[in-house]
Amino acid sequence: MEGGVPRVDASAFQALLSLSTKNPYVLRLAFSAGLGGFLFGYDTGVISGALLYIRDAFPAVARSAWLQGAVVSFALIGAVIGSLVGGWFNDRFGRKKAIKIAAFLFFVGALIMGAAPNPGALLAGRFVVGLGVGAASMTAPLYISEASPTKVRGALVSLNSFLITGAQFLSYVINLGFAHATGTWRWMLGVAAVPGLIQFILMFWLPESPRWLYRKGRDEEAKVILRKIYDPSEVEAEIEALEESVQKEMKESESASKVGIWKMLKNTAVRRALYAGMGLQIFQQFVGINTVMYYSPTIIQLAGITSNQTALLLSLITSGLNAFGSILSIFFIEKIGRKKLVLISLFGCTLSLCIIFAPFYVTETHSPAISPISTSHFNGTCPSFDIAMKSNTPYDCNKCLKASPTCGFCADPSNKLSPGVCLVLNDNSKKQCQAQSSWYTQGCPSNLGWLAILGLSLYIISFSPGMGTVPWVVNSEIYPLRYRGVCGGMGATAVWVSNLVVSQLFLVMTKSIGTAWTFMIFGFVSFIGIFFALIFLPETKGLPIEEVEAMLEQRPVHFRFWKKNPSPSPVPV
Repeated sequence: MEGGVPRVDASAFQALLSLSTKNPYVLRLAFSAGLGGFLFGYDTGVISGALLYIRDAFPAVARSAWLQGAVVSFALIGAVIGSLVGGWFNDRFGRKKAIKIAAFLFFVGALIMGAAPNPGALLAGRFVVGLGVGAASMTAPLYISEASPTKVRGALVSLNSFLITGAQFLSYVINLGFAHATGTWRWMLGVAAVPGLIQFILMFWLPESPRWLYRKGRDEEAKVILRKIYDPSEVEAEIEALEESVQKEMKESESASKVGIWKMLKNTAVRRALYAGMGLQIFQQFVGINTVMYYSPTIIQLAGITSNQTALLLSLITSGLNAFGSILSIFFIEKIGRKKLVLISLFGCTLSLCIIFAPFYVTETHSPAISPISTSHFNGTCPSFDIAMKSNTPYDCNKCLKASPTCGFCADPSNKLSPGVCLVLNDNSKKQCQAQSSWYTQGCPSNLGWLAILGLSLYIISFSPGMGTVPWVVNSEIYPLRYRGVCGGMGATAVWVSNLVVSQLFLVMTKSIGTAWTFMIFGFVSFIGIFFALIFLPETKGLPIEEVEAMLEQRPVHFRFWKKNPSPSPVPV
């Protein structure tokens, strides 16, 4: 390993399991704070299924790809603001208060969404939820990192990622459970208030981050907590490391509550940490993961699956793979390191996105034609089809769906790949079609839908253990203590701004350049990400937080991630 990072021979995963009996206090801290990740994951997963039914409840949403994107992206706008303010709030008032406020915002926002009488109220609820999610997304891993023993720090922050993916899986189960209930999407969104309320209550019994307390001169309080977290043989070394970090800060005459941004950026270690941390967070989003999580049922429908329930069931499988990948990360992140996980993950994402590209490209270039003969048996044909017939312009399913959000494709009842009918999207035409055939509004019929779903599954299992977890772990441990709240907020803001851009543009891109080329763009970004990680991403496996700064000051680039130190000393579990 590079940069003098000590090797951790003992299994961090086994050490994590041993905490359940040796020191359950640490696990309680991690699980309670990790509910912030749970809230993040639940919102990500639940909106993908709820959106299918929101389109049915509000015709204005069904007719507008922009409005469908806004239902998702208003939470992201709130998350951008929440993460921006969250960094400052964390440094000034502490991690504990930030988590409590985030949980309360999520609770209130979920209630607003569940009771929303119109799209405007729904967007308002999404924004409030986003404020809480944005603050929690950067605070939860930060709190866990600062309250974790060094040898299991990565695994415990990965536990936060598992709660994110576990909540996504649970959200799909809940979506399926409410699929036939009255007020379907209201229950899906409203029940999210429960975990917010639980975390708000739990945080009253949890301590503040010991590292934040030390920064505020509350040494004795910090030492009491550290003695509960660390083994007796490790406490004094940890306290000494914290004292050295604070003394260095005092020499630089800076205060945690008054960090000058330009002065901060002049610090070599901070700059390099931001390159790695923010860059990794940006790549995490631009490889397309949250378009998959927000829109996975829609993507499955784009692959030719028409049933909402079937789309939700298949999305449940991909979400389960996501949660399984997070479990793999808990085991491997301290075993093989952060950097190798990222490189393996990005390579897998690149390959699987190419697999996804193929069936969508075939479907988009060889979609069923529109039959003038069959059309004559229906009322309410799409105006764009009538115009095309008058000008003798070839017309197929893709052109029908792209022509207007008010048009849908009715497949031939004997063979879905044979010429069909392009109809105006309304209840009458939908019932007329479904009486004898299948109705398509998101994607055209295809025999290769299974390949798209296979590629989607491979993408999830590639992304989750590496790019799904490592960016959060790295951003929780890579920044110098005196700048950790501000830089962590900047990293979280990079996530949410990138998430907002990608999620808002995804449906628009699929309409303009096609689903196939949209996924190919994500694949290209994944390929570029491999080189970014090779050059800029340091390995922080097994390195105490207070020593990360020195490592960054010594090395501007980090090509060598495979070199190991000779004769490492085992770390006892």
